[in-house]
Formats: sequence, structure tokens, C-alpha cells
Amino acid sequence: MLEMTRDRFEELVSEALDRIPPELTRVMDNVAVFVEDEPPSDDPDLLGLYEGTPLTERGEWYAGVLPDRITIYRGPTLRHCETDADVVEEVSVTVVHEVAHHFGIDDARLHELGWG
Repeated sequence: MLEMTRDRFEELVSEALDRIPPELTRVMDNVAVFVEDEPPSDDPDLLGLYEGTPLTERGEWYAGVLPDRITIYRGPTLRHCETDADVVEEVSVTVVHEVAHHFGIDDARLHELGWG
């Protein structure tokens, strides 16, 4: 398995978030991004996870709720990649993929767009 410190991995996640166009980050609302070492045991290969209510599904009832949560998983990402450059690319794709879920884009559409 490829080795990378948690600090460096968190830096890559932060850099991937910084590459999201400002016109999109301005409308992101009530979402927090986390790095965890491992995903839930029932899905050990999961690279990222969005939990929450997409912007497209929020209505008048949406107030006073906890932030949506995007989690990027370090362990499976490092096991999936062979080089540091692969990790940079995979983290970028995973961050975009999970942020897209925040905007209401489903997996099928993401795969069509090449962000699967």
C-alpha cells in the first residue's frame, strides 16, 4: 500500500476543494468536509461519501439542521493508487464527485460526465 501521512492527505483534500470554481463554492451551503482513515466496514472500498440533503431537495423546511457531511477516506484511496500523482488525481475526482452530490447530481450522471 502506498504511504502518505494524514496531514499530506488532508492537504490534498483542501487543495481539491480550492480548485472548485468560486461560482460553485459561493452557493455551497451548510456542508462540512472531513477526512477519515477508513469507511464503514460494510463498504471497505468506499473512497468518499456524501451524507445530507442536496441543495436541489431543500425547501422551506430546511432550517436549523446539522451540516451535510462529505467524508473522504484515506485508506481505500491509498490502497487504490500506485503513485502520489495517482492519489492527487483520485482525491480530486472524489472531492468533485461528493460535492456534486451536494448539488443534487446522482451517480449515473456523474459517470456519464466522467466523474464516476
